[in-house]
Amino acid sequence: MSVFRRFLDRFSKSQVEGEVASKRELQGLLKQICAAIAVAGALYHLYTAAYGTSSIMTLRVVHWAFLSVLVFMLYPASRRSPRNAITAADALFALAALASSAYIYFRWKAIVDNAGFTNMTDTIMGAIMVVVVLEACRRAVGMPLTVIAGIFLVYAYLGPCMPGMLAHKGYSISRIVSVLYTTTDGIYGTPIGISASYIVLFILFGAFLQASGGGKFFTDVAFALVGRSPGGPAKAAVVSSGLMGTMSGAAVANVVTTGTFTIPLMKKSGYQPHVAGAVEAVASSGGQIMPPVMGAAAFMIAEIVGVPYAKVALAGVIPALLYYIYLYYMVHVQARKWGLSGLSKEDTPDLKQAFVERGHLIIPVVVLVYFIIKGYSPAMGVFWSILFSVALAMLRKTTRMNLKSTLGALESAMTGTITVAAACAAAGIIGGVVSLTGLGLRFSSILTAWAGDSMLLGLFLTMVASLVLGCGLPTSAAYIILAVLSAPALEKLGVPPLAAHLFIFYFGCISTITPPVALSAYAGAAIAGADPMRVGWTAFKFGLISFVIPYMMIYRPRLMMIGTALEIILAALFTTIGVLALVAAVQGYAWRPCKLYERLAFLAASALLLLFPLHVGVTGLGLALVAVAAVPQMAAERRRTQCAAAGN
Repeated sequence: MSVFRRFLDRFSKSQVEGEVASKRELQGLLKQICAAIAVAGALYHLYTAAYGTSSIMTLRVVHWAFLSVLVFMLYPASRRSPRNAITAADALFALAALASSAYIYFRWKAIVDNAGFTNMTDTIMGAIMVVVVLEACRRAVGMPLTVIAGIFLVYAYLGPCMPGMLAHKGYSISRIVSVLYTTTDGIYGTPIGISASYIVLFILFGAFLQASGGGKFFTDVAFALVGRSPGGPAKAAVVSSGLMGTMSGAAVANVVTTGTFTIPLMKKSGYQPHVAGAVEAVASSGGQIMPPVMGAAAFMIAEIVGVPYAKVALAGVIPALLYYIYLYYMVHVQARKWGLSGLSKEDTPDLKQAFVERGHLIIPVVVLVYFIIKGYSPAMGVFWSILFSVALAMLRKTTRMNLKSTLGALESAMTGTITVAAACAAAGIIGGVVSLTGLGLRFSSILTAWAGDSMLLGLFLTMVASLVLGCGLPTSAAYIILAVLSAPALEKLGVPPLAAHLFIFYFGCISTITPPVALSAYAGAAIAGADPMRVGWTAFKFGLISFVIPYMMIYRPRLMMIGTALEIILAALFTTIGVLALVAAVQGYAWRPCKLYERLAFLAASALLLLFPLHVGVTGLGLALVAVAAVPQMAAERRRTQCAAAGN
């Protein structure tokens, strides 16, 4: 067991280091060249957001050309590679990426005009691009996704050797490469298209808000609102990470951004290191499901399901709020159990001052929400939001951006897109093979056969697959694989398309706080100086509601804003009561430590209010059980308060 634990600790450490600390720090001319490439790429995407481009293929090719070159400049091939300069191999890969991108940029229209027929040069350049994508993915994302993409390539070639329903006729290398390189079904498919059209722009939006002080504004507001209450720093971590999540859907990036400030304050106020790291990890992971931006895969959902992004974001509002209500109340109850206090008045930011200095920076977020609600494309909405953020930042000296900070925001946004784009390119290989071989239909048939007519069993099997894939893959990559493999099966079992894709998306998101490989938790552990596995299991406890929410979206469509206003409000209200009951059951504490019967009553009530479709009888019984447990707790707390007052 100790050997296994050491392996997990070593694996988690390497994963976190690969996620947040593996970039090179180039020096001199190389640094300037890299910055120039990144800034040029960012400006190109701002231009296409405003004026469009000649074709989606052109946008995707240019997008990946910029980012693939940056991969080989900024991400070393191994731990032994230099950290301040590139090697000959790096330069060779960068040139290969640029050459194969330039070739398809000028060649793809001729291939289309020729009914898709390719020649030997096309195959050679395509093979180079496949190798470039795999190596870029290995460097920027990690080995798990690279291996999976490689397995799919082998599967496409060795189809006749596969067993049972997995067998197919097999395809030649030229045919495989042709699909992956020259069409929009492979490397330049939907995943990289989402990265090029939406993700890079939203990362740009977040970068400009951060550069102008928007991140500090959200953090100051959170600490001003809840910092002085019991467990204030932890509550502020929940609120600030939720607010940060509105403009950044990257879980690990959120941990290392807000966690460097919130985790030490939590430890200072009395939270144990493993709890402090877990709270920040769970709070940051929720940013992936928090509208209006959500995570990268949310844009893929809109594209694949064929619905406006606004509909996806709207469906995610109540589930995201339930997630943060659970976490906030968990933190509150934990603070009461341990008798923790909040920050002193001197250490708490002033709310009025925060709004005076940086309050205007919330306007770009409002503008973004307005554009999304009005049905404009996300690209157009975020483009205008970026312009507003730049213009409004000039109104205050404390937020004003100069040329250096503006170029820095452009550069950081483009380099911050690298890992997502590399994952999307590799996911494109997987999607291309699935489309070419018909594996999606086969996998769907297998899953349907295993589940039979049971929707619940089908959902459970999909959940397991999502969590397993999410252990080693970014959320976007895990989602795109299961979107083509599992979502059709869920739809056959009667799950509405949007709900099916959100179900997969949610479980891919929470894999970052699910041991044994919980990257957000391990990033929090690194900052907190705590045992990674202990932080991981604590994060699992603090994020337990996230395993229930996806099922609630299936069985309670009212939580996805489907139904009348009264139905939606009642569903949200009763579900919230169930969430609070679950916290009391998990913590064994509400207003005071729970007696056994009270804890069991809270647990039974949460099951009835969360896991069953809303019904007068079931909901009434759940509320009655809450009363059975809560009334004695409230009475005891009232007596304690009265005694304390009398003693004074």
